[in-house]
Amino acid sequence: MPTLLGIHGSVTRLGRLHQALESALAAAAAHDPSITTELLHLGDHQISFADGRPPEAYGDDTQKVLEQVTAADMYLIATPIFRASFTGALKNLLDHIPVEGMMGKACGLISMGATDHHYLTVDTQLRPVLAWFGAHLVPGQVYLQSQHFQDGKLADPKAIAGLETLGKAVTALHKSLAGNDDSAGPPPLAAA
Repeated sequence: MPTLLGIHGSVTRLGRLHQALESALAAAAAHDPSITTELLHLGDHQISFADGRPPEAYGDDTQKVLEQVTAADMYLIATPIFRASFTGALKNLLDHIPVEGMMGKACGLISMGATDHHYLTVDTQLRPVLAWFGAHLVPGQVYLQSQHFQDGKLADPKAIAGLETLGKAVTALHKSLAGNDDSAGPPPLAAA
C-alpha cells in the first residue's frame, strides 16, 4: 500500500495547522482507501542540526525520522509562516534528506500565516527547495489564517474544501506518476 506522509513542519504544540493537516490526510484516505496515511510532527522528535554526518551518526531520532520520510510515497507538508518564511525545523529536516528521498514523489502544501501578506511564501521559498529534489508539486496550496477557525476548529467552508481537494490531488498525482517514468520528466540536476 502506498503511504501518504503528512509532515507538520513545526516544533510548537499541536494546534490548528495540525488539525488542518489531519483533515487533508483523512480526505485523501477517504478518496483512496488503497493508501495508508501517517503523520509526522517534528515537535515529537529530536532531530539534530544537519551538519553533513550520515544519519546513523546522530544519537537521537534523526535516522528514524529520515527513514520514515524517505520511505513515504507521497507527502502533504504543512508549515506555519514565521518571519516571512517556512520554519527552520522544516528546513533542517529537508537539509538531511538525500535528493533520492523525495525525487519523483507527489507533494501538496499547506501553510498558515497571520495575514494575507505571507501567502506567497510557500511558492517563493518552499517550492524551490522541493523542486531541487525533483518532487512533483500539486499546483496551488491551501493557505490558512486564524479567521478560518472558530473555537479552535476549522470552520471556513472554502478552507475545508481546499484541504479535501488537496488531499485528493496528491493521491491522484501519485497514481499518474506511478510506474510511468516518462511522465515524471527528467531527474533534477541535483541527482546528476
